Amino acid sequence: MPEHLPGLEVAARYRPCRAGLDIGGDWYDAFLMTDGAIAVEIGDAQGHDVDAAAFMGQVRSSMRALAAHEPDPSSVLTHTNQLLIAMGAPRFASCTMLHIDPHSGQVTGANAGHVPLLAAHQDGSHEIHALPGGPVLGILPNADYPDETFTLDRDTALVMVTDGVVEGPDLSLDAGLERTGTLAAQAVHDGLSADETADLVLDAAVALNHPDDLAVLVVRRI
Repeated sequence: MPEHLPGLEVAARYRPCRAGLDIGGDWYDAFLMTDGAIAVEIGDAQGHDVDAAAFMGQVRSSMRALAAHEPDPSSVLTHTNQLLIAMGAPRFASCTMLHIDPHSGQVTGANAGHVPLLAAHQDGSHEIHALPGGPVLGILPNADYPDETFTLDRDTALVMVTDGVVEGPDLSLDAGLERTGTLAAQAVHDGLSADETADLVLDAAVALNHPDDLAVLVVRRI
């Protein structure tokens, strides 16, 4: 991931579920598009082993290659799904992808069976943003992935996570999203950076001791 993406502050964190095995199925990515927009994505490939990591790498590299020629996240997810179906991929993956114009704050996003993203505001409030989309990638032929466009205000942070951060045996998805959103909103209200916010979210998830990979991607418009 580039160290500097103009107009945005971006930070990412990852922790595998198995101690000593620094790989798994979760991933994140962020890169500049040819039109000046910034693409960000987070996803979760089925499994936690070496094969999951290899499959994750295929999905991530395919999405980045497609994004060089596709105009929007909807097209990238649709064509990635078609590619995985054609390959007879043995696993599936969830993903959220956003294209962000750092100048206007316009965001276009689509979702493939992934957990909702969170928006944390400077006034200490937050919201759960469930993007439109379709099923996980690699399962249903000819699936559609409709997208949505919204505005990212300055000093607002989008927090993208994998399910291990917000869900577990003793934590429902709704409760986990609310918990993480509250934590991120307090961090933004207190003026913490994207790096500091990502650390807080990851550390809180690690404390739950859930047996899953964890990935966090924080995007703040500056």
